[in-house]
Amino acid sequence: MVTATENGKANGARELNTICGFCGVGCGLSITVENGVIQKVTGHKENPSSKGEACIKGREGWRHLYSDRRLTRPLVRKDGELVPASWDEALDLVASKMSEIKDEHGPDAFGLFSSSRSTNELNYLASKFVRQVLGNSNIDSCNRA
Repeated sequence: MVTATENGKANGARELNTICGFCGVGCGLSITVENGVIQKVTGHKENPSSKGEACIKGREGWRHLYSDRRLTRPLVRKDGELVPASWDEALDLVASKMSEIKDEHGPDAFGLFSSSRSTNELNYLASKFVRQVLGNSNIDSCNRA
């Protein structure tokens, strides 16, 4: 778990120093928060890995949190249209569709592409899911050079 250290600012804003979660480099970020809303993200100058630098994802990736296009609940297709659904309904639908595909085309019809943003533990669980639930070894990731 990544923790953040906090510094107060004169105008009531807070500055939080943390580690970027977009990849495994470990760049430090300074996040300015005002009234519970992120206002700015910059590289944290005292971070030994990045020394104040941050890539575009680290500096600007937070903006999706406030996008009006962000999905905040599951949607399922009914009569050709996407409609809001409960998590249980959406997950049950996914499980039944995956079972149908596996029954018709076999376990090699599936593969999983994992993220470099995931921890080693999450990548391990993804690998276990692919092998034990999907029944194959079709897993890859962008974690390599």
